[in-house]
Amino acid sequence: MNDSRQQNGPNESKELALHYMQTLVEVARESFLILDHDLRVISANEVFYQNFRVESGQTVGKFLYELGNGQWNIPELKKLLEDILPKKKVVKDYEVSHTFETIGEKTILLNARQIDSVQLIILAMEDITVRKDLEKKLAETVKNLAVKITEKTKDLADRIEELETTNKTMVGRELRMIELKKENEELKKKIT
Repeated sequence: MNDSRQQNGPNESKELALHYMQTLVEVARESFLILDHDLRVISANEVFYQNFRVESGQTVGKFLYELGNGQWNIPELKKLLEDILPKKKVVKDYEVSHTFETIGEKTILLNARQIDSVQLIILAMEDITVRKDLEKKLAETVKNLAVKITEKTKDLADRIEELETTNKTMVGRELRMIELKKENEELKKKIT
């Protein structure tokens, strides 16, 4: 059996791998970059261009950290690509927060895979800014509710204490009334 893959040279294998990667990332909902081993952008999907408000000419062929006038020179991103990824080859859910000039503050969840056989890195970016904001608001709401519950619980405890005090007073008066009635009855018996 003749395997055509054996006839392909390293460049053909890399081109084929790149073709498959580009095809896959074009249908993704996340932003994707395909980088070479020097961290130059080989390809980006349309979602990346839309989300980061850039064009292909500003991206392809550029060194990653130089994108957007150096906006991508992010310490956490450098750590991921230069320290963590070469050792692990795959990194999932690596969170990075950064303020971009054109799109503002963003929290991005990064997933990366280094493919040594073709000297490529695929970098997926999910913008979780809205989710993080909602999580913060939810945590704040829960905290505020906890404070209100604590206040209401204290109010209820104070009212219960007042009711118990009033109840003790009322029961004490009632018992005293019973005693006085008995004393009154005994005095009536003595007089008659």
